[in-house]
Amino acid sequence: MSLKVAIVLSLLAMLASLFSGLFFLVRDAGRTHRVLHALYVRVGLAALILALVAWGLYSGQLVSHVTW
Repeated sequence: MSLKVAIVLSLLAMLASLFSGLFFLVRDAGRTHRVLHALYVRVGLAALILALVAWGLYSGQLVSHVTW
């Protein structure tokens, strides 16, 4: 699997976690810990995305074309 595909899939998973956390926040009204678990998943996915981007830049699979 390509690195760019892995990053895009991780971003989509992060969006799904974001909306599931919103759903649990509205639905449960603070009675359960499902919002907190959705936050943990989102933070873990953010760390994974940062690691994938760092690895891509380090390995040369992702290149910056900024002229400045």
